[in-house]
Amino acid sequence: MSYPLSLPADGPLITLTHPRSSLWIIELHNGIDNRLTLDLIERGLKPALDAVERDWREHWRTAQKNKDKTGGKGALIIVGKRSQDKFFSNGLDLPNVIPNPNFFPVPTIAAINGHCYAGGFMLSLVCDYRVMTDGSKRNAWMCMNEVHFGAPWPLSFTAILRAKFGDHRLQRKIALEGHRFTAKEAYHDGLLDYLVVGQTTDVLAKAEEVADKFGTNAQGGVWGLIKSNLYRDTLVTIGQDLRVVNATIADAAARSRL
Repeated sequence: MSYPLSLPADGPLITLTHPRSSLWIIELHNGIDNRLTLDLIERGLKPALDAVERDWREHWRTAQKNKDKTGGKGALIIVGKRSQDKFFSNGLDLPNVIPNPNFFPVPTIAAINGHCYAGGFMLSLVCDYRVMTDGSKRNAWMCMNEVHFGAPWPLSFTAILRAKFGDHRLQRKIALEGHRFTAKEAYHDGLLDYLVVGQTTDVLAKAEEVADKFGTNAQGGVWGLIKSNLYRDTLVTIGQDLRVVNATIADAAARSRL
């Protein structure tokens, strides 16, 4: 496969690079705030994930065939536009996009180089590790702010939140209070794994360290299989998310009931 790969081809919104044999990086660059549109998800992110998996599996099969104990490593980093330090992603382009978790066969790291809101927050949660700027150079927030502008959560969001954080107080703080976390608060509450002083290049460098550390765990070929069992209940719940509900629909239902 030839890199870099820009998708969609007729109007790139993401770029996939392969800087080292065991590392792939997806850069989001949709406008100024990396909004997760239907086009970006369906024609950008999903094909890029498929390309990474296809490439890694070829490496892994070769390592297995040659009994290469050092081969088959792999990790994927997702980062906001590298030329800025303000946004990782400002969320979904509602109401059309609902991302699902991808039980990827290699470790995934969210390199959160700026504000991380709504759907962008969820994109970071479905990654295995989260690395974020500490906000000392420029403010950077994490927030699920749908409660403040009347957008209901899809069932997939609640399933992911419950799978990642068991404390009901933290769930309430994120979902019902729409708390705007500073990076340091997010780290203290367990939303983040690493804080980084600096800008996008520093966040990405730390994410690469994490990729190097845990990428070896892909060698056995079971990373994704273990995750799919670990989050099996989450998948079942997401499969039940069959209807779209908003405040107007809920009020109409209440009106007919009361």
